[in-house]
Amino acid sequence: MRFRRLCAAALLATGTLLFPTPASAAVTCQDVSFPVRVGLTPLITSQETMAGRLCTPGRATTVQVLIPGGTYDRSYWDVGFEPSTHSFTKAQNAAGFATLAIDRLGTGRSSKPLSALVTASTQASAVHQVIQALKPRFGKVIVGGHSIGAAMAIIEAATYGDVDGVLVTGFTHKMNYITVVPVLANMVPAGLDVGYLTTMPNTRYNSFHKPGPLIQGAISFDERTKSVFAATEAVDTILLNTVIIPVSRRIDVPVMIAVGNDTHFCSSGVPLMGSDCSSPAALAADEGTFFPAVPRLDTFILNGYGHSINYAPNAPQYHAAVSSWAARI
Repeated sequence: MRFRRLCAAALLATGTLLFPTPASAAVTCQDVSFPVRVGLTPLITSQETMAGRLCTPGRATTVQVLIPGGTYDRSYWDVGFEPSTHSFTKAQNAAGFATLAIDRLGTGRSSKPLSALVTASTQASAVHQVIQALKPRFGKVIVGGHSIGAAMAIIEAATYGDVDGVLVTGFTHKMNYITVVPVLANMVPAGLDVGYLTTMPNTRYNSFHKPGPLIQGAISFDERTKSVFAATEAVDTILLNTVIIPVSRRIDVPVMIAVGNDTHFCSSGVPLMGSDCSSPAALAADEGTFFPAVPRLDTFILNGYGHSINYAPNAPQYHAAVSSWAARI
């Protein structure tokens, strides 16, 4: 016992610890909003507001700015059904990272401009302005996204070069149009104008969760909190984040890609209709050609679930993989 105490005293005196210090148990959350200027051209802009929920553990120095996918708002990152399993933000906060789960323009508490003004690039510009507002408070910023939100995260990082890492979930550069087109075709107008779309009632399991187990509580929460996306968001998502013009080639910070058994972005053997998600190594090799300048590309596959992996029963495995990757940054 005396020897152990002497060793502990020596380690403390040299500032060396054998084990990581636990994150502070106190997490402060608040609803926040940021003024942003967006427009189709630099000369024609409008003043909008991007809202979100900022949760900060004590002494957190890294913030993850999280962009939800199409027909989702910030609630995707903080799923209210069994949150100890499904809340991405709670898992990252417990690991010591601050999180800002945002509402894309047109969704949640963010302002709702005409849908024609809302593209993936204008969303990325708005997120860039949010990141600039956060930088004085945090030493490092990771931008992350799910699905079309991941495309926006890629555009933001490639265009502005102002982040320390990029998290891509539910997205690859090779979209499987065979499964994606029917999902889009089954959407209906919702929101401010006919350009804002959402899913038809009771279609979300087949669209976003299959082949995962059908857990009624999870699907009910997803249906109850569903939001919209602007059809125009899909246009430059496809142009800038597929094999056509991969802007990701300009990203020069660490990137992590996490997907499930996603029929929308993983190949079923048809060339160019999805990336190779047969293993993390295969996914890294397939997607690596689109990230030639990154110092490190990590990949993770959550088996047993489909597109919206925060809803998976084994989501904590993916949450833990992300926090380990973020800690390396």
